[in-house]
Amino acid sequence: MDFKDELKQLGDRVNKLKEITKTEEATKNAFVMPFLKTLGYDVFNPHEVVPEYITDIGTKKGEKIDYAIMKDGHPVILVECKHWVENLNLHDGQLLRYFHVSKAKFGILTNGIIFRFYTDLVHPNKMDEKPFLEVNLTDIRDNQFDELKKFHKSNFDVESILNAASELKYTNEIKNLIANELNSPSVDFVKHFAKQAYPGKITEKVLEQFTQLTKTSFNQYISDVVTERLKNALKREADDSLQKSAENVVQKQDSESKLDTTVEELESYYIVKAILRNNVEGSRIFYRDAQSYFSVILDDNNRKPICRIYLNGGKKYLGVFDADKKETKHEISSIDEIYKHADGLIAVVLSYGASDVK
Repeated sequence: MDFKDELKQLGDRVNKLKEITKTEEATKNAFVMPFLKTLGYDVFNPHEVVPEYITDIGTKKGEKIDYAIMKDGHPVILVECKHWVENLNLHDGQLLRYFHVSKAKFGILTNGIIFRFYTDLVHPNKMDEKPFLEVNLTDIRDNQFDELKKFHKSNFDVESILNAASELKYTNEIKNLIANELNSPSVDFVKHFAKQAYPGKITEKVLEQFTQLTKTSFNQYISDVVTERLKNALKREADDSLQKSAENVVQKQDSESKLDTTVEELESYYIVKAILRNNVEGSRIFYRDAQSYFSVILDDNNRKPICRIYLNGGKKYLGVFDADKKETKHEISSIDEIYKHADGLIAVVLSYGASDVK
């Protein structure tokens, strides 16, 4: 099992066990220690991981941090843990104090689900107020796997991580600023666009109007970009696979049925695959054509229907099945509207059993 798969498996474990993990100590044992183990460290070897590491703070002697990851006899990463229900924003000061008196270059604050990585980019030997990397173990983004891999024992290099940390820190801050402006545009942000789009004087009333217009415009723009990219990706996949898919469907059809699978039906199939790709391997999703409808099924099994698509009549319909295999038809104006029913399609696949879904 590679590093990425190990982390995904650990994320699944956290989701399953968190509700019965009642204490901070249980959080450390069930989530944090397995995470450190996934990073390649022997949590039972005090040469590599020291629990309850003593860090004297001024006149306070014997202050302890939960874990110190060691290299050449010195701490390189300090780890402060909290119960998984704790809000980490209330506890970063404690890690900051430990970091200040330690030789470690990195600090991790975690509740077993969220892992925040800190260093001293702003002032040497003083932990930054904001982390340069924050990872949700149950929802790790693709680019974060590579960042976490740098902390693996076999890859750990202080200078390499510090070089990447600066870019990560400010990239994340800019992304957060953009997200804040899109959710709640500031006056300066709105004025920037209003001055270029509105020919008159920017009054309070105009500013109020353009605040909502700015927010709506950005949301629509992002939606258009995402939709266009999905369409282009689907078109490329369809172009690459159309001939092969057509051959496969011919093999599965009765030679006497003379069914004609249309390009629009195949495009609808690829849309369903795109919606489900985070929940099930694409190789497990099949389609079968019939005289009156085009069906998408799981594992090439008619007893696992996902949906039926009706494109041959005057109106178009999408029939989505539920856990009881009851079909509910939805009228659609075009196959693009299949995206609007993503939740129902995902739900029916999950209803066939978590052990069947990857």
